Amino acid sequence: MRRHRRWPPRLAAVHGFDETTEELGQAILKYAEERLRLDPVPLDGPRTKEQLDAVAGETITPDGMGGLPALRLFEEDLAPACISTDHPRYLSFIPCAPTEAATLFDLVVGASSIYGGSWLEGAGAVHAENQALRWIADLAGLPPQAGGVFVPGGTVGNLSALVAARATARARHTGEGPRPNKVAGTVSAHSSIKSACDVMDADLVGVQVDERQRLTGDNLRRVLEAEGPEQFFAVVATCGTTNFGIVDDLASVAEVCREFGIWFHVDGAYGGAGLAAPSVRHLYAGIEHADSFIVDPHKWLFAPFDCCALLYREPALARAAHTQKASYLDVLTEAPEWNPTDYAVGLTRRARGLPFWFSLAAHGTRAYSAAIERTLEVTRFAEAEIERRDYLEALREPDLSVIVFRRLGWTPADYHAWSDRVLAEEFAFVVPTSHEGETVARFAIVNPNTTEDDIAAILDSMAGPA
Repeated sequence: MRRHRRWPPRLAAVHGFDETTEELGQAILKYAEERLRLDPVPLDGPRTKEQLDAVAGETITPDGMGGLPALRLFEEDLAPACISTDHPRYLSFIPCAPTEAATLFDLVVGASSIYGGSWLEGAGAVHAENQALRWIADLAGLPPQAGGVFVPGGTVGNLSALVAARATARARHTGEGPRPNKVAGTVSAHSSIKSACDVMDADLVGVQVDERQRLTGDNLRRVLEAEGPEQFFAVVATCGTTNFGIVDDLASVAEVCREFGIWFHVDGAYGGAGLAAPSVRHLYAGIEHADSFIVDPHKWLFAPFDCCALLYREPALARAAHTQKASYLDVLTEAPEWNPTDYAVGLTRRARGLPFWFSLAAHGTRAYSAAIERTLEVTRFAEAEIERRDYLEALREPDLSVIVFRRLGWTPADYHAWSDRVLAEEFAFVVPTSHEGETVARFAIVNPNTTEDDIAAILDSMAGPA
């Protein structure tokens, strides 16, 4: 344990562990403990700016309001205006349901003041993060040299992977024609792929999906041959699309990428966690050929925000693309050790993979597989319940833990009215989505605390008028 720091008097107002700070620390620990003990947590819900202005007023003032009043304001007025993503009936978007161990260790990470960007400054943290990354790499069947970094989310992960892909393609480009500047993907690819291409000033070329709404090698080959494969620096496949949870035909896509020598990136931000579930592992055949792969532990691997695992088959290619050069960084860039910031966009980084590592280390990987299988079991129950109710109809058999369905007879306004009502009642958070212009309902089940009773109760609430 390090000795307590003593700050100069002029800094004591903001630094130093005095009696006031100790009292605040105890209050914060008490709040955290009570929040973790809630079962279930309150769903809560948004408030308008006018409502929050009325209760909070001006919170940033020259002299400050004091730690305890600020904490009380957060606890009583601001926190209840935030929807709890770990509520068992939060089934919108992709929820976040961290383990208690991961959440508690997040406090430790914040208190430890660790810089997680270099081995020199955070060797212990980087070592632990790399073990968590190795577990994911092994699930995907990536080779022993594979490695990467934890980044804030799938958007940064996808962007960083595509930056590495383009740099690699351009380094290998020896012809006199234009350097490759196209990415192939489907319309169901995550919006961050289009965003990454926009940031990079690259062109995203759409590929038609098959009858199961998957990217396939045959359809990809047709696009590459029509456009000219030499124009492409990456192909993006998805294992678990956000809207439907669809897993692309990774094996056939990988084969075409190898045939044309194009970087094969797999976006598994949501669905990559299914690699740990034996019941669906077969859907991922071909992922072992990926040049890069992402999965967000803050989605279906029970870590707190924000945490995306980005892995490369050949990390040296990513390092060549991302290492920042500056004289004050020479001590890092010229060293042989593993520096996480060499593998993604960004320099300053929090050791955001540590809460995930800690939970894995504490609970073991079998517990993770069991928890993921549990969510898949509840999804299969939801599918059966939808099928047996004459007022509901599934749009597609789920690959993973997302199921999309329609409420027969409802208009878009009905879906939104029902969604608004169940949220206002703090009963459930289920927002509508759309498919081919039709408004429909969608469940994303990634919380092991979501039960069959929760699903049945939500579906029951759709039986009558919206």
